[in-house]
Amino acid sequence: MNKLIDSLLSVIDRATEKRARKTATSVGRRSLLSRTGLALAGTALVPVLPFDRAPGNAWAATGGDKNDQYACSYWRYCALDGVLCNSAGGSLTSCPPGSEASKVSWVGTCRNPNDGKDYLVSYNDCCGKPMAHSTECLTSERERPGYRMGLHNDINWCMANANKGYHCTVAVLVGMAE
Repeated sequence: MNKLIDSLLSVIDRATEKRARKTATSVGRRSLLSRTGLALAGTALVPVLPFDRAPGNAWAATGGDKNDQYACSYWRYCALDGVLCNSAGGSLTSCPPGSEASKVSWVGTCRNPNDGKDYLVSYNDCCGKPMAHSTECLTSERERPGYRMGLHNDINWCMANANKGYHCTVAVLVGMAE
């Protein structure tokens, strides 16, 4: 068995050496360094490209009652990504005791099925307590990629607060969309 492995490694060594010598005769050092640098720079840029972190919309609202504020399908939650505060000790528009609203937020435009009008909804994360283990929603209608900060919901919006721990999210009506 050892002889087989040794002979296999010997064949690989010879083939690698032959390929390296052939490359050395046809490619200059500067060209090789240039191509290697370009490849390294290209692979370093891959993490910057936009991508979807959503786990296949695992918690997305599919159907359901658009008027039930305790369900992910509630019309105000069209761009919400997080835990519902009204099922975690708070309400639809206020944080639970012991937590505070994030100083920054994201905004979504949601259509109210009752009057057919579009409304601006501000989503504020409630910060300062451990994450609640309640109804978790991921409804990302018309969400923009991560490089559009104010239009992306996969960011820790508690980053501007003194206590950065995420607890839940509220959905506050800002006004009608024009």
